[in-house]
Amino acid sequence: MTDYKAIRKALHEHPQTAGDEQFAHDTIVRHLQGLHPDKVYTHVGGWGVIAVWGKDPTAPTIAFRADTDALPIGHRCGHDGHTTILLRLAELVDTAKLNTEHLALNTKSNILLLFQPAEETGTGSQSVLESGILQQYNIARFYGLHNLPGYPLGTVVLCPRTFAAASTGVVYHLDGRETHASTPELGINPGLAIAEIIKRFNDFNGHKGEFRQSTLICVHLGSPAFGTSAGHAEVMFTLRAFTNDEMERLIHDANSAVDEIAARHKLTVSRTLVEPFRATENNGDCVEAIEKAAEDVPLRVRYQMEPFRWSEDFAEYLLHFKGAMFGIGSGERQPELHHPDYDFPDALIEPAAQLFFRLAAEPI
Repeated sequence: MTDYKAIRKALHEHPQTAGDEQFAHDTIVRHLQGLHPDKVYTHVGGWGVIAVWGKDPTAPTIAFRADTDALPIGHRCGHDGHTTILLRLAELVDTAKLNTEHLALNTKSNILLLFQPAEETGTGSQSVLESGILQQYNIARFYGLHNLPGYPLGTVVLCPRTFAAASTGVVYHLDGRETHASTPELGINPGLAIAEIIKRFNDFNGHKGEFRQSTLICVHLGSPAFGTSAGHAEVMFTLRAFTNDEMERLIHDANSAVDEIAARHKLTVSRTLVEPFRATENNGDCVEAIEKAAEDVPLRVRYQMEPFRWSEDFAEYLLHFKGAMFGIGSGERQPELHHPDYDFPDALIEPAAQLFFRLAAEPI
């Protein structure tokens, strides 16, 4: 069998950030050249790769995704491990498809593996969708995973509905009028409006039982010129919610509050959304399938009723296809994701690939 620990190590030693994942792309393509997929698409949405086993695009297709990009501080989120898991799955699927007597896989269905770039910036899934390749296949179920430090190694963590929250950064630009500091009454200083906005946004945390969160990120007001009363300001927040509907309501309420405050203070306002993520809303049937597959491996299963507050761009696929995302524990003493000391545990590669393989074998 291929040394997947060595592959993971090579990926780990060549981290490349979103939009620059050439090493991962080329490593994946080389690995697939030793197998027998019916179709391989390269440079998908940038440096993405798609491999398909099955010749009929209209046949039911089970799809799996791994993310390939790193952080500026290296592979400190485990995408090197996720990629390696999918490469091992490729070998398992290939072996089963070549063995005509192998009953594990449904010969009438397709298996599609997506190695996706640019997850960390939230742009990769949209770029893949815009390529149009996924839409050529009859995708019946779509699965993704993410390793979870702080959970026992190999424990499968399921969320029955939303797995990861919707979030977006938002920047509000407020323009008034500068004036000499000795005559502030002749200008329009946004300072008091900024104070009101911050207080109002604090009231958005929690609402009628639905989770919503507003986090103040940064404020820019005026400049260090003591002879000038400020005339321009920017205030930045991160907004979060557990459903896409609640996120839309939160953005509407936030914009309405800023518009009302700005108008009262005679300010003009514009806004910019930064790295918007949708909520990763799971399909119940797919969650049940993951639970059964995990038990068959066997792996311990744990349900978590509250979604994770961070966001995942796998959410974009779930707006188009029936599917689910789940977590798998990478160790209770493992440093948290994005920590400089984090490193993906190789012990997860085989059980996670076996779980995916059982999902690939499920009847559609």
